[in-house]
Amino acid sequence: MKKSKKGFGKLLAGAAIGASLGILFAPKKGSETRRDLKAKIDELINKAKDLDKDEVKETINAKIALLEEELSDLDKEKVLKIAKKKAKDIQDMAAELVDYAVEKGTPVLESAAEAVRAKAIDVTKEVLKKLEGNK
Repeated sequence: MKKSKKGFGKLLAGAAIGASLGILFAPKKGSETRRDLKAKIDELINKAKDLDKDEVKETINAKIALLEEELSDLDKEKVLKIAKKKAKDIQDMAAELVDYAVEKGTPVLESAAEAVRAKAIDVTKEVLKKLEGNK
């Protein structure tokens, strides 16, 4: 509980400092600036008194959990995107192998290269299907 009180105090202090700096750098007379600053500080103190610390804590924890979940999904999306690019690269390389075998005119090599290309396509599709299923 002590840790949340310290964090809450830091939050209030940070808000007060931010409000103070905003008012101090505004182009007004010193007396007006001080009056505005006092009003903002009083407003902040009144708002702080009305805060339910448990509600704030629950809300912050819920937001953190949501952020963690979104980050996890983002990682999955990145992995899927990278996997799709790699699958395309593998399929392109396998096609180049087939083209090379055809160019050299050896039926045995052409047949083996075509088998490699077909297997590469099957494997990459299977991997992508698994990754998309884990979304």
